[in-house]
Amino acid sequence: MDLANLNAFIAIAETGSFSGAGERLHLTQPAISKRIAGLEQQLKVRLFDRLGREVGLTEAGRALLPRAYQILNVLDDTRRALTNLTGEVSGRLTLATSHHIGLHRLPPLLREFTRRYPEVALDIQFLDSEVAYEEILHGRAELAVITLAPEPHALVKATPVWDDPLDFVVAPEHSLISNGPVSLADIALHPAVFPGGNTFTHHIVRRLFEARGLTPNIAMSTNYLETIKMMVSIGLAWSVLPRTMLDEQVARIPLPGIQLTRQLGYILHTERTLSNAARAFMALLDAQIDRPGIQG
Repeated sequence: MDLANLNAFIAIAETGSFSGAGERLHLTQPAISKRIAGLEQQLKVRLFDRLGREVGLTEAGRALLPRAYQILNVLDDTRRALTNLTGEVSGRLTLATSHHIGLHRLPPLLREFTRRYPEVALDIQFLDSEVAYEEILHGRAELAVITLAPEPHALVKATPVWDDPLDFVVAPEHSLISNGPVSLADIALHPAVFPGGNTFTHHIVRRLFEARGLTPNIAMSTNYLETIKMMVSIGLAWSVLPRTMLDEQVARIPLPGIQLTRQLGYILHTERTLSNAARAFMALLDAQIDRPGIQG
């Protein structure tokens, strides 16, 4: 089975179009069509239904997709295993990370890694933590440094590196801090701007309210913490932010007895052979575990 044809098949399945697959693989649309025609001829089945501009997997295509991932992942594993025998730290390391961690935690580690291992080509993908999980599961990223899921997937190994305390925050002039002590029930009455409903941080905060029989008044949501901070700072709503982001633009709401935190760390696929480059980066991350005062 031709690997170039398989890559084209996966690209169409993921992008939903032949043109999108062509852009991803830097090929013309006719070249993509030719590869799929060759694969369909070899397998003697139709893999895509083409209805106008819409492209969808046929039943045969849906059956092939997980096997195509498996074939490419086995080949990648074989290449890494053979390359690892040399002991060299080189090649490409595909690293997924969230925007927040990429901005606030990783810069000194990336600087040290590139200094130690100049032969490694870093492919850094900035993704939501939840999307990074899928990249690891499908083998498109070797390592991800993200907000860890409360309940990780069975095929994902998660290693906590940093505790990331979360604080309730408002604008400095907001009534929630200017009128004396408040409770979680008081906060729930005011409009909030939350991380998106698909995020791990959203679920952490939501569970806190649900455990007390409360429902937060979510007026807005976004996945970008810097955007949340801006909306809080101008007085639109309250929110929850990592303590590392607090400054004079926002004010912390004291809530005695409530300590909210999330864990940041790295994940990898349990059935994937890691490259020497990935192991070297993991060693840098592991060195941070016993250094709680270090911040990026």
